[in-house]
Amino acid sequence: MTAPTLGEIEALAADAYGRLPEGFRALCDNLIIQVADFPTEEVQDQMNVETEFDLLGLFQGVGLPFQSASAPEQLPNMIWLYRRPILDYWAEHEDSLSAIVTHVLVHEIGHHFGLSDADIEAIEAGAD
Repeated sequence: MTAPTLGEIEALAADAYGRLPEGFRALCDNLIIQVADFPTEEVQDQMNVETEFDLLGLFQGVGLPFQSASAPEQLPNMIWLYRRPILDYWAEHEDSLSAIVTHVLVHEIGHHFGLSDADIEAIEAGAD
């Protein structure tokens, strides 16, 4: 069995995104979702992670609550999904790969909405 490719992870993310409520997706109109094998060394340094496997995904940009019409033109908001750390996590847990990709994607979209990790964890705990 071969590991899912970047394209296959991207397809899982697109499917997960398509299943999100329409109103939720509407607020993500200009959000770009990318898949890479690992975070860059610069990202690893900024996030203060010990290894390249410590980060499953990342939101880069300015969250919706912090955007301003008077602010200078900004780069588009992006979500990164990191294939190799996701696959490593999948190998160690019983969740399906699709469920893990969905979880990471929704978590990072939460940051797009301006939620902190603690906010997201509280929402997830309430949903369980």
